[in-house]
Amino acid sequence: MADPLYLSLWFPDFSGPAMLPHLFAVLQQFPFSAQRPGVTYAAVQPVSWNEASILERRFSPGVDPEEAVVAAADLIHDDYAYIFDAYWDIWTPDENGHQWLLIPSLVKFIVQGEEFDDGAHQETGHIQIDFGLDSLFVQENIELTDETQVKIRDNVAKLVEFTRKAEMNTRATSRRLWSESEESLPQKLIARLQKVQ
Repeated sequence: MADPLYLSLWFPDFSGPAMLPHLFAVLQQFPFSAQRPGVTYAAVQPVSWNEASILERRFSPGVDPEEAVVAAADLIHDDYAYIFDAYWDIWTPDENGHQWLLIPSLVKFIVQGEEFDDGAHQETGHIQIDFGLDSLFVQENIELTDETQVKIRDNVAKLVEFTRKAEMNTRATSRRLWSESEESLPQKLIARLQKVQ
């Protein structure tokens, strides 16, 4: 069963003005889609997810990370969250599972101030990256062929490379790649890739 897949990052100093430079550093590591480049959406969420957004901006075409971060810079508060959307190109099978296409796939970057939503960052990270469903990386319902093996490995390699860069090239002190199911993505991937050996 498919589950949402997240990368959570924690930083040593994440109060007030320190938040957005950390986001900028993470966005600089992200392999933006060639077909839908840049950040396409930014929103500011006060206090908790139950409140209405106080800022929403759509960018078409997408803007570079610096411009997106500047869009929220006047609204920095420790009890706010900031959402940024971007796309990366992921190999995706057509509905029949016969042809693979490099398709832009949505990724959400959620920045949580330390006082936002009763300190939700402690569980989900100062910056939480929502990759969508883990089925993009596992493809459990697609017949295993040589091409399927190559495409799955390419997608996983992109995920691993970004995760590594996000940890190594920012000042993150810890990270966690996780999903909501009891079975972790690494467990699913090991089981799946053992079938394509």
